Amino acid sequence: MNRSSARAGTDNQLLIQTLTPASRAPLQALARRITDAGCNLADARVATIGTDTSLTLLATGAWDAVAKLETALTKLARDEDLRLVHYRTGPREREQDSHLLPYLIEVISADRPGILVKIVDFFDRHRISVEQLSSMRYQAMQTGAAMFQAQFTIGIPAETHIAALRDDFLEFCDGLNLDAIMDPVKF
Repeated sequence: MNRSSARAGTDNQLLIQTLTPASRAPLQALARRITDAGCNLADARVATIGTDTSLTLLATGAWDAVAKLETALTKLARDEDLRLVHYRTGPREREQDSHLLPYLIEVISADRPGILVKIVDFFDRHRISVEQLSSMRYQAMQTGAAMFQAQFTIGIPAETHIAALRDDFLEFCDGLNLDAIMDPVKF
C-alpha cells in the first residue's frame, strides 16, 4: 500500500488504553471522542478488575480523523486527569492468522500460586499463541474453597497434530490436578 492510500483510507488504527477507578470509567467519553473525530470504534474490551476498570479500544478512520482523535485524547487525559495511553497500530496480517486454528481452553482447579504461569509456559513451549485470556480467583459457594478459573482462546499452528497436542495438554493438566477442556472455537 502506498502512502496516499493509507492517508485517504480508513485502515489507520489507534489503540487506546486506560485504567481508572470503576466509578470514573471513561467509556462514554472515549466513545464520544472517537465518533466526534470521524473515526469508528472497531473493537472494545472493558474489564473491571478489583475496584478499577480497564478499557482497551481500537479506533479506525482516515489519517486526518485519527490525527484529530489523538489531539482530542490528549486534551481529555489532561482535563479529566486520566491515565490514558494511545498509539497508532495496524491491522493484523491475515495470512499469518489463517494458519492458526482457534481453540478454547477452560481450566478450573483449587487455587494455588503459579498455575497460570505453568499453563502459559506450556503454550509457549508448544509455540501456541494466547489470543485472549481471562482468569480469576473465587470462593466456591458450596464449600468456601479457594478456586482458580481461566479461559483461553489460543491459536494453534495448522500443521500441529491436534489429537497429540490435546493429549499432551490434558496429561499436563492431570499432572497439576487441573480440570481442563480443549475444544475448537465454533463461531
